[in-house]
Amino acid sequence: MEADINVRKTEHIRLCLTDAVEGVNKTTGLEGIEFIHNALPEINFNKIDLSTSFLNKPTHAPFLVSSMTGGSKLAEDININLAKASEEKGWAIALGSTRALLESDAYKDSFLIRKHAPSVPLIANLGAVQLNYGYGVEEAERIVEMTEADSLVLHLNSLQEVVQDEGDLNFENLLPKIEEVCKNLSVPVGVKEVGFGIDGTVAKKLVDVGIDYVDVAGAGGTSWSQVEKLRSEDPLRVAAAEAFNSWGIPTKECLVSVRSELPEIPLVASGGMKTGLDAAKAITIGADLVGFARTLLKAATESSEEVVRAMEQIEFELKMTMFGIGAENITELKNTNRVSIMGKSLLNQA
Repeated sequence: MEADINVRKTEHIRLCLTDAVEGVNKTTGLEGIEFIHNALPEINFNKIDLSTSFLNKPTHAPFLVSSMTGGSKLAEDININLAKASEEKGWAIALGSTRALLESDAYKDSFLIRKHAPSVPLIANLGAVQLNYGYGVEEAERIVEMTEADSLVLHLNSLQEVVQDEGDLNFENLLPKIEEVCKNLSVPVGVKEVGFGIDGTVAKKLVDVGIDYVDVAGAGGTSWSQVEKLRSEDPLRVAAAEAFNSWGIPTKECLVSVRSELPEIPLVASGGMKTGLDAAKAITIGADLVGFARTLLKAATESSEEVVRAMEQIEFELKMTMFGIGAENITELKNTNRVSIMGKSLLNQA
């Protein structure tokens, strides 16, 4: 089991460094949002403020290094580079699935990155389905204590598990078990998908049992059924994954659906985020934080300095967007009417 987990994590990373893992004929939907240029912004570009907070901790920008990896030597190098860069830039950071942390003594340091990111919000991560396979509050609390995390996010990855040769397929009766974790864990509990999206109806069910925040992780970026298809040796699963390569709810639709159902819940936009302009669009339609994964992955295989450069690019693009519409801070960006959604301008609406 130990070797299997370590090998699988390395395979996941290597596949995600290619373009073969993106869903086919599926976009984030953000291309339907356009900003309306403000020729007289009346602000100083150098005074634009990206700061916000998450999990009651300040961040220098509304950005999250999304859950990616852990549990292998390559993952250790990647996570250390991501952690050092996150600390330098003041971004929140999430770990990959920490199941391997409890099940394998190998590569524990790939998860124990707090020493490299002492001040930023740190999120541990566990597959919700593991609550049907012997995990519960005690194991979740151990994960939080070992990683020194500010929160635990439970990921929902049903279609990935189906395509995975060694997948866990019993997703029944998870809601009350999620509620038990929410009630008893010492830190806030969030929930995320892995690239197929969460809609408002599902999000409300989760929030009603105690979930503190939602990361929609919508379609338009990495498809984990595609990842597992490339790993699988089962022709049945490979063919099925191919049939489902355009499955999922686009990130934009997730954000609109969840925000309309839950106006106050902290909301993370991830799934196909590539630029600061993408982030600005997501924030405009309801996101509080924007998560980046594959956009940072290649840089993270090289050095923390390369990750910082990638982060600075994203931040510059967000500031450029805000300058272009005359928004001096994140609150003004959230409330701007200088946006057109599917051709419908909000500029002249009350």
